[in-house]
Amino acid sequence: MLPIGLLMIEHRLIERMLKLLEVEISDSRSGKAIDMIFFEAAIDFLSSYADRCHHGKEEDVLFRDLDKKEISGSHREIMQSLVTEHIYGRKILNSLVEAKERYLDGENSGLMGIIKFAEEMINFYPKHIEKEDRHFFIPIMEYFTKEEKNKMIDEFFKFDQALIHEKYKGIVESWENRKK
Repeated sequence: MLPIGLLMIEHRLIERMLKLLEVEISDSRSGKAIDMIFFEAAIDFLSSYADRCHHGKEEDVLFRDLDKKEISGSHREIMQSLVTEHIYGRKILNSLVEAKERYLDGENSGLMGIIKFAEEMINFYPKHIEKEDRHFFIPIMEYFTKEEKNKMIDEFFKFDQALIHEKYKGIVESWENRKK
């Protein structure tokens, strides 16, 4: 399997979560009470899986290695725009988290913020994923040798393994700090 195949598989899971998020937002717009347990899970997924895991592999491995290559100006431009989009996605996610906190604190603006930023996330990701899948991932693989691709796959797996430890170490440390 090519490194991009692994990233595209991750895209399909992100798309599935976005569909669930879209249903939840639609239900809340219809007057159904917002499911905060689902929103906690969705925020965790978007933060841990979509951003830290998926975008992390792109930025810390794929883009790093691609940056060392002599690539076309258009591919370099797309890569830079993808990094900018990752930053934008993090901004939306942070706004969604803040809106959720306002909602949990009983502020009226919280629910509207959750809806607004969830919809922004739902609108953002499909275009971002399409750009990567259709206009970037496949052509940029031509810059890498078979050995480089295999090394990248190994590094992706190591990245995933380290991530789970990083996530749960952070959870324990967060609780330790709260208990001090």
